[in-house]
Amino acid sequence: MFHNITPGTLVRHPSQEDWGIGQVQSVDGARITVNFENAGKHLINGDVVDLVTVREDELDG
Repeated sequence: MFHNITPGTLVRHPSQEDWGIGQVQSVDGARITVNFENAGKHLINGDVVDLVTVREDELDG
């Protein structure tokens, strides 16, 4: 699930769209810390949540 997630990767939470885009801060096994633009920092269990990676060319602006 989270094999391509590394610090600095931009992601979205699949069931929390209102959180906005997040940047991965750290990865420790299945524990992924993400700082979301509208929801702050969250610890995500990569075994449970399949974060969606965001390419920089998908960003608005």
